[in-house]
Amino acid sequence: MRDERKVQLTPEERPDARTVSQVGEFGLIRRVTDDRTQPKGTLLGPGDDAAVVSSPDGRVVATTDVLVQHVHFRLDWSGPRHVGRKAVAVNLSDIAAMGAVPTGLLVGLGCSGEFSAEFVDELAAGMWEEARRAGTGLVGGDMVTATELTISVTALGDLQGRAPVTRDGARPGDVVALAGGLGWSAAGLEVLARGFRSPLSVVGAHRVPEPPYEAGPSAAEAGATSMIDVSDGLLADLEHVANASGVSLDIRTEQLEVPQRLLEVASALGADARHWVLNGGEDQALVATFPETAGLPAGWRPVGRVLAGQGVTVDGAEYSEEAGWRHWRQ
Repeated sequence: MRDERKVQLTPEERPDARTVSQVGEFGLIRRVTDDRTQPKGTLLGPGDDAAVVSSPDGRVVATTDVLVQHVHFRLDWSGPRHVGRKAVAVNLSDIAAMGAVPTGLLVGLGCSGEFSAEFVDELAAGMWEEARRAGTGLVGGDMVTATELTISVTALGDLQGRAPVTRDGARPGDVVALAGGLGWSAAGLEVLARGFRSPLSVVGAHRVPEPPYEAGPSAAEAGATSMIDVSDGLLADLEHVANASGVSLDIRTEQLEVPQRLLEVASALGADARHWVLNGGEDQALVATFPETAGLPAGWRPVGRVLAGQGVTVDGAEYSEEAGWRHWRQ
């Protein structure tokens, strides 16, 4: 027979039903930072006016991304832990795209006082989880009242003596190569938009991208001439490289493998998996160019060529559909 007696929870075991406004700014900061191991190289972490992080290389790589509810994520599609991981991942992929390793994260959080403190706990847990995956952590930040849930993350990185890999170094004859997957987040977005919550392989990819963090430094070490992370879509992001380098990049579809799972999901939805791969954003894969004579590092695969000219082509021709995501698009 089932035991109907009520279970008495200790204060430590009871769920925290308090709101953000009830816990207060400094209470929230303590919850996010207390008992967390600071990343190697943190000389002074949370609790002072600013953090102090060592930079053995002498140069600091810095990037910032802002995520806003209803623009970058929906809470009916993603939980707070998903959102926390995503906010960190999109920043750390930028650090990797420069060929650097992360040394710390600064987080700004704006939210309504009506959010539960437990929500912020889960959000922070996701941030720390993704940061640890990349070998770093949160070294400071700020919290404010806001009408929309807004997360700003600044990531810091170290080049470890290497030159930064920028967008303007691609040269005719270089090989275009890819690390990570493409099309998964776009497939997950379409599945969610149709009202479904599975398959989890694609829905999960939209909720939380998984950038190939180690591929950035390995590409730099191998002599990559340019690199960018795929946040707005492969073709859209390669346009940045083509414009900065003054070259043309041609993607070969026979080299750009479309995973069987994406083909199955596309067939079920009546969608085009190749479009997801070419134009879908938020996978946070890395795409780089390498001299023809350079060997590609582990995890990298060729997907095209750099040619003389200007722009991006697919199999030698212009791609007919509009490429990638743009804010304020009319």
